[in-house]
Amino acid sequence: MGKEIRLFKSQERKSRSEAGEFLHRLADRISGGQITLGQGQEEIELKLPHSLILEVQVEDEDKGKKGVQHSLEIEIKWFDEEKGGPLELR
Repeated sequence: MGKEIRLFKSQERKSRSEAGEFLHRLADRISGGQITLGQGQEEIELKLPHSLILEVQVEDEDKGKKGVQHSLEIEIKWFDEEKGGPLELR
């Protein structure tokens, strides 16, 4: 199994409407095929292929005295597309 390398991570508290607005803007960028994420001096640019893997997961985790923490995780994965692409008649 390959080694995982974290390229960028962010976690911050947002209101429900702020989170929704961020996800709407992210969805528009995904549709366009290019995303740039930035926080402070850190920035990463992603170019997305046409075919993606979309994974949605809901979890509950007992945090003891704090109670149950609920999470909705949305993960988008992809592999590098072949540079040559499919055979076409031109």
